[in-house]
Amino acid sequence: MFAGRRGVVGVVVAAVVVGVATSAAALPGGGEAAAGGDCPEVRAKVERLEGRITPNACAFMRRQIAFGELPTGVPPAVGDLSHPRVKAYLDIFDEEATLWEAGSAPQRGHTVIGTSITGSLRLAPGLRYRGTDVVADGGVMMFGQWNEVTLKGHKVAYPQIARNVLGDDGKTLQARRYYDRYALFRDTVPELAPEGLFNGIADAGRAPSRGPAPERLRAAEIPDRLAAWNGEDVDALLARMGNARLSGPGLDVPLATNAGKRAYLQRFFDTADVRFKAGQAAFGRTTTYVEWHGTVSGPKGKDIPFGIVERLGTGGEWELYFDTLPLVANQVEIGALFQKLAQP
Repeated sequence: MFAGRRGVVGVVVAAVVVGVATSAAALPGGGEAAAGGDCPEVRAKVERLEGRITPNACAFMRRQIAFGELPTGVPPAVGDLSHPRVKAYLDIFDEEATLWEAGSAPQRGHTVIGTSITGSLRLAPGLRYRGTDVVADGGVMMFGQWNEVTLKGHKVAYPQIARNVLGDDGKTLQARRYYDRYALFRDTVPELAPEGLFNGIADAGRAPSRGPAPERLRAAEIPDRLAAWNGEDVDALLARMGNARLSGPGLDVPLATNAGKRAYLQRFFDTADVRFKAGQAAFGRTTTYVEWHGTVSGPKGKDIPFGIVERLGTGGEWELYFDTLPLVANQVEIGALFQKLAQP
């Protein structure tokens, strides 16, 4: 849920929004529904479902939604892998799967991943989420989610992308979670929270006419897009997106003006020296997700595990998902934030 310092809340906390996968054949009617490429029970519970919906993808999504609906009840003890919600969570993973969290090294295997989620559920037993824009591309799942938790009496809500690579049975072989941990602290522990990275960024001047939305990103464009991110080429990143509105961490409303979008990207690159590789991509009818992962260096640390997911929508949406916390706080400061959050 919340990746923090080990020993602060007992564990490095796992992803806020998680899922449980199994083989489609093991689910009642799962094989038939998935074989039809529809997965209707999932489609009814998310805002948008697109892409190549194979049996393993359908099974994964069904169990992911079921996990979100399962009450925690009495929170598990740290390391209690027999707790019903912990067991449901672990069904997502292959025995040797890896889970990458914002700002931390990958976790591997059921014991480590399961121990981590026990800390998450102790910190936020009321965890809930709903599916937003979901794209399945066979063995690759990009599950957009809106997360809601209560921390220190404050309701905290924020978006996340759960990115999974699935095996044939629907078990996750490799998972990454993209969300902004800074959102957890801004209102809950304001006395310790650093200034937000994008404070003061806003539209300037008149917004251009909406005009036609950008064309769908094609797989052949990925090398140039990667080069633009690694080269801090704001002009190239903006030019490809035309008049699309930009949403991202630290923004209450999307940016519509070129000046606002340019200021946002420039603030990011002034703080973050990224070294990315292209990750997974998922192509739907109206939505494309592209993952960039690697490291970031800045004033708060060097070579920190880091990544960004872009969501590009043909309705003119351009959304970025990433963690600003390691750009505004070092590991000692992050540990203090999680310690304060865990206190009654």
